[in-house]
Amino acid sequence: MLGEYRISGRRAQEIAASVERGVGSGELAPGEVLPPMRELAVRLEVNPNTVAAAYRILRERGVIETAGRRGSRIRPRPASTARGSMRVEAPPGVRDLGDGSPDPALLPRLGEAFAAVAERYAREPGLYGEAPVDPEFAALARAAMDADGVPAGPVAAASGSLDAIERVFLAHLRPGDLVAVEDPGWGGLLDLVPALGMRPVSVALDDEGPLPDALEAALLAGARAVVVTDRAQNPTGAAVSEARAAELRAVLAGHREVLLIEDDHGHAIVDLPVYPLAGVTDRWAFVRSTAKAYGPDLRVAVLTGDAVTVDRVSGRQRLGPGWVSRLLQRTVVHLWRTGSVDPREVARSYAGRRDALVRALGERGVGAYGRSGMNVWVPVSDETGAVAGLLQAGWAVAPGARFRIDAPQAIRITVSPLADADIGPLADAVARAAGPARPLSYG
Repeated sequence: MLGEYRISGRRAQEIAASVERGVGSGELAPGEVLPPMRELAVRLEVNPNTVAAAYRILRERGVIETAGRRGSRIRPRPASTARGSMRVEAPPGVRDLGDGSPDPALLPRLGEAFAAVAERYAREPGLYGEAPVDPEFAALARAAMDADGVPAGPVAAASGSLDAIERVFLAHLRPGDLVAVEDPGWGGLLDLVPALGMRPVSVALDDEGPLPDALEAALLAGARAVVVTDRAQNPTGAAVSEARAAELRAVLAGHREVLLIEDDHGHAIVDLPVYPLAGVTDRWAFVRSTAKAYGPDLRVAVLTGDAVTVDRVSGRQRLGPGWVSRLLQRTVVHLWRTGSVDPREVARSYAGRRDALVRALGERGVGAYGRSGMNVWVPVSDETGAVAGLLQAGWAVAPGARFRIDAPQAIRITVSPLADADIGPLADAVARAAGPARPLSYG
């Protein structure tokens, strides 16, 4: 227990800081058991309540975890290597189908929008003290969500979906809380949850979204929050159907205290309608990013939710970055107002490539998913072997390990770089690399 490291301090904050120094220096390793509170109190000649307070501070900061009679131990550190780094670098001559980026040809040109915003800025420079959300940005975003049946709520802006989700987490959750996440699911989210000291609980899904029984099981296991992708789920392409939405709302209605976060990942790139779950629970947030339709580097996402959640998010944001650049917000407004993106045409383009690949794989005896969005999910018997085989054949794909907790092995193929002539050769290569056919199943 603790080896040679000596915890020191007389006050709770000092004792907690001593433990954190040991963790930071590596002298206290993940999994190492801390002394029982009374034992440490005797050693430090302090009241046991002081040690209890120190341990509580450490738990809240995500430094330690307590497992009943087994005592308190140092938590595993958040992975220093993100899931996103589990990518296959495409050497010269190899086509990269693994990075998940949109097709640049489908993104709008930004020169006109930037010029218009710069001209306005010359007349009305953005200064301190202005509203953090541009009024026109908020009005257009809210009108679009109203049209899609998203419950009424104030609007905030964030620097992308993951930034919005993190801010909502921090508004309501604490280290150690359980978060229900889709499995397979977005690698960034699967990294974020443990990085905040929280614990993911996997929820299996199919083409129509999270399975109601799996969500119920996660909530009964103690999940205090759930994240659901409405459309173009990454990596499977799942989209919540009207019937599934009704089932999920029924489950959530029995857990009104749970924080619900919806990520409308497919907004403006899919032609399937959205069926929001928001409003069933007391605390909720609905997020839409501009990344996939307008460009990942814009770093603007829309967030709405119940008044308490949005107020907490906005208040904390004011104490940090303050606001998302109003120049970027107004650029997005210009893109929205000028119809710079035709969502139906974008959806048709991605669907044509995605459906052609799924169909070609099926003809070769390989089952694949891809109901919406820009990705195709292919279950395989040997993930590492499939990735290596495809790399040798000239195709770099994403290993499923970036997106899985308990789900079976698979690979993710992003269709945005594909042309019609690529479909057949790629399907041939996948069929050779995928190994024996396996039942078509996410979980």
